[in-house]
Amino acid sequence: MNRAGVLVKADYAWQRQITGRGIGIAVLDTGIYPHTDFGKRIVYFQDFVYHRHGLYDDCGHGTHIAGIAAGDGSMGGNRGIAPGASIIACKVLDYSGNGSVETIIKGLEWVIRNKETYQIRVVNISVGTIAKGEEDEECELVRAVNKVWDAGLVVCVAAGNNGPDPYSITMPGISRKVITVGSSDDNEAVEVSGRTISDYSGRGPSYSCIIKPDLVAPGSNIYSCQAKRQGFRSGRNGYIAKSGTSMSTPMVSGAVALLLSKEPSLTNGEVKRRLCESASDLGWESCRQGFGMLNIENLLKYRSHK
Repeated sequence: MNRAGVLVKADYAWQRQITGRGIGIAVLDTGIYPHTDFGKRIVYFQDFVYHRHGLYDDCGHGTHIAGIAAGDGSMGGNRGIAPGASIIACKVLDYSGNGSVETIIKGLEWVIRNKETYQIRVVNISVGTIAKGEEDEECELVRAVNKVWDAGLVVCVAAGNNGPDPYSITMPGISRKVITVGSSDDNEAVEVSGRTISDYSGRGPSYSCIIKPDLVAPGSNIYSCQAKRQGFRSGRNGYIAKSGTSMSTPMVSGAVALLLSKEPSLTNGEVKRRLCESASDLGWESCRQGFGMLNIENLLKYRSHK
């Protein structure tokens, strides 16, 4: 994960003992494997797909996402962004990484009901569907993430891998409320969903002319925790590389957990403003980078201009 200085900036927090402790990150994905890097910080697991009990991830995507946000590197890999944060894993996607809107909404509704119980302050959604037109801003999935935002939680959503054309941000990333995250290094040719692509990060604006993404973070060849499952070969000592804006999003979710552990009274609106105002301008058009590249050191030092 040491890409474009993001982990170097994350070390700024680590050296100051800012780890995300006390902050719960809800990861709505394919589940979670009890990887050594999570220790005892997986505080709850709910399976909305198969209704099974016990931690598992039959795809590996959710475990990888959780490791980027909050792995602690105990098994010998890179630390995640917020290695002290708690993880609340909601399985809303199946073994192939697919899922229904209805199931995702059930997970989001559960998060709202249980946010106080599990100290959930951040929600990571590294999944999306293609936005087909202006009316999609009023679709069920966008309304559902807006409700989570209105409940006071910070919602971080992937921009999707359908770039580089304009209007290619996936739902629910077209929401004007949530924090939509693109990839800062999508110029690299990488394998995503079994095909080799580049310039994949979803580009804005939305069909409602909202600037998206809000910011970008590394997403290409990101090493993180690997789930063990039948027929699944071991990766690099329990770690594996994956690519896409799915990987960019938990970097921002982890950074938000760091900020909230340092300044717990911040509202989600204040967090979003701090993220955008502290980002590093890459010199790209706003429909590609939003406000720029995630800069964790700036984020934790920054004082907003009100």
